[in-house]
Amino acid sequence: MMNFKNKTLAIIGISVLLSASACDSYLDVNENPNNPTDAPISGLLTNSTYETSLNVYRQGSAVSNYVQYLASPNPGSGSDTMEPLNFSTLWFNLYNVMTDLYTMNEKAEASGASHYLGVGQVLMALNLGMTVDFFGDVPFSESFNFSTVTPAYDDDQALYGQVLSLLDQGIANLQTSTSISIGDDDFIYGGDIGLWLKFAHTLKARFMLHMKGEQGYSASELLSAVENGFTANDDDAQIFFFEQRFNPWSQIAINNANLLLGGWISEQFIEALDGTSYPIEDPRLPLMIGTTDDGEFIGTVNGAGRGNAPEQGARSTLVEGQFYTSRQSPVLIATYAELKFIEAEAAFDTDKTRAYEAYLAGIEAHMDMLEVETADKEAYLSHPSVSMGADALTIDDIFKEKYVALFLHPETWNDARRFDYGYKDFTPPANMNPNLGGEYIRRMAYPDSEISRNGANVPSVTLLDRIWWNQ
Repeated sequence: MMNFKNKTLAIIGISVLLSASACDSYLDVNENPNNPTDAPISGLLTNSTYETSLNVYRQGSAVSNYVQYLASPNPGSGSDTMEPLNFSTLWFNLYNVMTDLYTMNEKAEASGASHYLGVGQVLMALNLGMTVDFFGDVPFSESFNFSTVTPAYDDDQALYGQVLSLLDQGIANLQTSTSISIGDDDFIYGGDIGLWLKFAHTLKARFMLHMKGEQGYSASELLSAVENGFTANDDDAQIFFFEQRFNPWSQIAINNANLLLGGWISEQFIEALDGTSYPIEDPRLPLMIGTTDDGEFIGTVNGAGRGNAPEQGARSTLVEGQFYTSRQSPVLIATYAELKFIEAEAAFDTDKTRAYEAYLAGIEAHMDMLEVETADKEAYLSHPSVSMGADALTIDDIFKEKYVALFLHPETWNDARRFDYGYKDFTPPANMNPNLGGEYIRRMAYPDSEISRNGANVPSVTLLDRIWWNQ
């Protein structure tokens, strides 16, 4: 990883780069002659790696209430009750990164910088895949080539083919000689191409898993990607933050302590770990969230708000200084723990022994990430409700442990939809959006900004219409 000094210097340049990048996409049709209209390839990579991690955070923040990691302290909050919220800023940020990547990839291809091109294709696949997973059909083929400011929407299933194709192209280019080497301008791996290759294969496994049960899914091909993906926690794709710019989850914890309320923990999440829903207390709980003033873990019911509880001290929240909320904590983009649970699910139907071993490895990897004490880890892993044996392992077990290991990550919403929100004791929020008819949300509404500027092309959908892989 880059050292903090180099990161600090690089981040100073981002404020300049942000004004120069993304000017040519359909998101911004105005030109300012006083601002630069071109950015160097290294600056584009710096901004793209950094902003991609923030897009993961932004998506995680958008859906953490849907999967009941978090709950609003206010009753009837739209984020809790699955109302059609306006995610115009999230949409802009996703396309802002993809516009930079489109420009970077053009520059890389023209100059023979195959490693920049490979990294750009991997990041394009990730940001495009995240956009499709949230919204379904989205503009892509006409979004970056100056042909129109009202681009047509591409089919979500066809776009998934492009996601996988981009990953394959990225893998090929990362294995090709290059005219320019990547270095500290890469905030994720500092130019380590071997780790980028593992990351690309890990993402391929993630996106292929979404296709399970749909046309084009191949468990054997997915498991091949797993075998070429991450092999340890040290491989994780993540961005570390630093003194001048805090981890965004840390900022939420700091804000909450200053009575800008946010980061309150859902009762569902606490009961999944405190021995209520399952027979054993999870030693990870005190390393992930805070207690009340009385040292207890008490959650907030989604949709119901805090009731008569005061603004501080009576409910569990994110608190500063833990693994996910320290000021310099990383934002996790993809992890070895996630990959092991992907392997467990993909192998489940054909090789229960492999699935079971991967399931246990995923738990252990996450516990090691949080630095759970060895005795506590061994006690948890040896408990019969966790180490039930390969024959007794169920899909529910895999999804439950993945739910814990992907705390605050947007991938959990993809899992929840694939799993039909089937987590044990998972219940609809109070005051749930009546237009859903008791069903859980299946997609994001298209943002107001897109409807106002490109409304003729925006598909007519409801929050119950499913993404192609969730039919």
